[in-house]
Amino acid sequence: MFSNIDKKEVAKALNKILESELAGVVCYTHYSLMVYGYNRIPIVSWLRNQAQSSLAHANEAGELITSLGEHPSLKIANLLETHKHDIRDILLESLDIERKSIDLYKDLLNLVKDKSVLLEEYARKMIAEEEAHCAEVDKMLRKPGDVESFSN
Repeated sequence: MFSNIDKKEVAKALNKILESELAGVVCYTHYSLMVYGYNRIPIVSWLRNQAQSSLAHANEAGELITSLGEHPSLKIANLLETHKHDIRDILLESLDIERKSIDLYKDLLNLVKDKSVLLEEYARKMIAEEEAHCAEVDKMLRKPGDVESFSN
């Protein structure tokens, strides 16, 4: 099933994804605990949904690693505590997390493109999901009435 790919290299890329997604679980959970103010409830809910999404992504990467006959990592990616807990700062850090995830999924895509439909489609699906997350955060960072992208 995976005879056309370098299983060790693909597992290495998937383990980086697994570690990054697990770090996302920790970060988003932490952010959700640090939200205060009038809009706390919907923001906390959104952040906790992001944590659940990161956990689902980590599980999916882990399942693929074991499908390759390899061992999932017990590590998590580096966590940076900035001690900035303003909603804007949290969203900016969130955007950074999502952009780094896109890069990891693109690295995987480059390893498996035209070699494994399963892994290629997985990488493309995850890139699309992470890009959608970035688009959502970009909209959240805009001031009401701004239509121009925050990222520009």
